[in-house]
Amino acid sequence: MAFWLYKSEPNKWSWQMQKDAGEKGTEWTGVRNYLARNNMRAMQIGDKGFFYHSNEGLEIVGITEVCALSHPDSTAEGDARWDCVDIRAVMDMPRPVSLKEIKENPKLAKMSLVTSMRLSVQPVTDEEWIEVCRMGGLDNPPR
Repeated sequence: MAFWLYKSEPNKWSWQMQKDAGEKGTEWTGVRNYLARNNMRAMQIGDKGFFYHSNEGLEIVGITEVCALSHPDSTAEGDARWDCVDIRAVMDMPRPVSLKEIKENPKLAKMSLVTSMRLSVQPVTDEEWIEVCRMGGLDNPPR
């Protein structure tokens, strides 16, 4: 099992919209960065991820799960370079965890969210997963 972080601007695709997609989930489309695409290609069914509101809010607001493996991105207009996975909402963070709080936590100094701000799909280490979940009020994080 691996852990990830997905960034989305809430005015384009919000956590509420992700939850409204239901159990079926949605394609995580529109990623046009090779490293982010490769991260999605490495994902497995059941991998968990943080849903992060970027630009507005700047906080982790929910937990997702990969529900379909990497496949061609339906928004890529036939460009075979771009893939996506499908994710579904698992649960709200009991308390959103802000970027400010993450940056202030020395245990998270090497987290991709701090070091690779622009990367839209990022890996999260086991230790980072546990710490962010703890900060968000989840003492027994989903795995």
